[in-house]
Amino acid sequence: MLLGVDTGGTFTDFVVLDEDGLRVHKVLSTPQAPEQAILQGVHELGLNLDEGLRVVHGSTVATNAVLEGKGVRTAYITNTGLADVLSIGRQARRELYNLQPVGAALPVERELCLEVPQRLSAEGDELQALDDGGLVQLRQQLLSLAPDAVAINLLFSFLDDTAERAIEAVVPEGVFVSRSSHILPEYREYERGITTWLNAYVGPLVQGYLARLQEGLAPAMLSVMQSAGGTIDAAQAGQQAVHLLLSGPAGGLAGARFMGRACARERLLTFDMGGTSTDVALIDGDLRLTSQGQIAGYPVSVPMVDMHTIGAGGGSVASVDAGGLLQVGPTSAGAAPGPACYGRGGERATVTDANLVLGRLRADAFLGGDMPLDVAEAARAVARIAEALETTVEAAAEGILRVANEHMARALRVISVQRGVDPRDVTLMSFGGAGGLHVCALAEALGMREALVPVHGGVLSALGMLAAPRARQLSRTLNGRLTEIAPEVIDTHIQELAGQGRQSLLAEGVSETDLQIDAAVDLCYRGQSYTFTVAWQGHARSSEAFHAAHKDRYGHRLDLPVELVNVRVGLRGPEPEPALQALEASGAALASNQVAVFGEAGAVPVYARETLAAGQVLQGPALITETVSTTWLARGWQASVHKSGSLLLSKET
Repeated sequence: MLLGVDTGGTFTDFVVLDEDGLRVHKVLSTPQAPEQAILQGVHELGLNLDEGLRVVHGSTVATNAVLEGKGVRTAYITNTGLADVLSIGRQARRELYNLQPVGAALPVERELCLEVPQRLSAEGDELQALDDGGLVQLRQQLLSLAPDAVAINLLFSFLDDTAERAIEAVVPEGVFVSRSSHILPEYREYERGITTWLNAYVGPLVQGYLARLQEGLAPAMLSVMQSAGGTIDAAQAGQQAVHLLLSGPAGGLAGARFMGRACARERLLTFDMGGTSTDVALIDGDLRLTSQGQIAGYPVSVPMVDMHTIGAGGGSVASVDAGGLLQVGPTSAGAAPGPACYGRGGERATVTDANLVLGRLRADAFLGGDMPLDVAEAARAVARIAEALETTVEAAAEGILRVANEHMARALRVISVQRGVDPRDVTLMSFGGAGGLHVCALAEALGMREALVPVHGGVLSALGMLAAPRARQLSRTLNGRLTEIAPEVIDTHIQELAGQGRQSLLAEGVSETDLQIDAAVDLCYRGQSYTFTVAWQGHARSSEAFHAAHKDRYGHRLDLPVELVNVRVGLRGPEPEPALQALEASGAALASNQVAVFGEAGAVPVYARETLAAGQVLQGPALITETVSTTWLARGWQASVHKSGSLLLSKET
């Protein structure tokens, strides 16, 4: 029996797959102790933990700790003279024309930045050895400062990690240790240092959380989703907490890829609209990864899914600024108190309230009717916005949705148009609890004529947990002109990385014969700062692939030598394929009732999604309700029911 769990800012989603088929469930999140919502959901689902249950979890603990600045007290250890590297960063100014900018908070307090007398050359030769006296002094400093975690980042430790290991050995017992040579053995001391520090900053919190969750779920097996779209055993996840920063969103993309393939749609522009935020991404057969991600303004150089996130969700709060302009987000009502319509004390209008006021969200169908919504409270909240704008409640609600839609459309353009991809050539896929309410408007904003609303879209991230393979992503810097590094040397480094990943995955039960290993290299032109990652196919073919990628992105290629920067290895086990029950064909769809929706002259039919059959075609305007989400099929659109249960939307000509 499999259980996928995705912890969001507002709801915690569950997908259970057993011999009886697939079941979905939602409970309100408990941000202060996320495991409480998970254990509550397991109890409400009536799951027996003693019957071979395997849980795959998308966690937000690491993400929230970074975003809220609530990590543990962390000491940062580096070479003499380099204690300020994390504070100086790349000297990128957030406000170019502000002559008196407000300084950003330092990642690590000055008193917690420690230096050791040790130095390697850029070739890995020892210039200054770290002696026993330096180690003794360092241990005394750590005992005095009493940090909860330690981040170790020495120059060129990716060439020789001996000194970092020696420092790790003298760290007081019970203190979490993060070594750059283990977390990110790559060049660029600032990015490597920040990534190593982030791993230490949130590591103890993740370890503690996963230990409590594992205890509550025992004897069930627990795995955690990683930012790169593969899972890792919970026992190993704590030491690599920085790999969990996009845990939940990665699950959503794994689910999107799975459902897209079920509908023969390999190229997808996705938007995951939850209660707090919206994540957008592009899928072209497989998930796109990047090692140039950011969180809370910090660079995170470990591989993660390539996505763009904005503060626009169902719980995004609407307000009118001092200039009289309507604003939506990024502030969210969250799970407590939540939107005004939840009846939990929320008084500020949100996107969810606006949809309810306009009739696009049914008060008696939310969470399958288990959580009735308060229309009167939603109207009162939106009325405050209407009063400030000197307009009607309905017009204010429409304005809230238009502003939210524009925020999301802009994000979708960032991930497509700005990457050289025409949105009209791909399919828009919406998911998340609020995604289906906005899919038609966003498709029209981007000139797209086809969209896909997957079955169980409101819990697709949780379903994606069950469709993700066990996987690892490893890398190592190997710098020099590509043609001057023998292929055998590159192959040796690849084999060493593959050996590390293989050992880890075999320990999780993946069969040697089921392992898929992919090797890649980061290449750039001589003098460039940024790289393209291409498959390793030998000097000539990899070099040509780099030239092609550069021309595709920037419109030109250069007659310059190509340099190798890093080698990368991705390993994964077999991809699980959750069995979804195929729908049977039937006659015309029958509406469950007719309702009034603002802006539509006549009554709008409401269809219960669980009653739809394969091949049925619905004409907009219409509402399609299900337990975990609602789809608004706008006028001029039609929906065709795929045998997988997904809805294929098309714009009528």
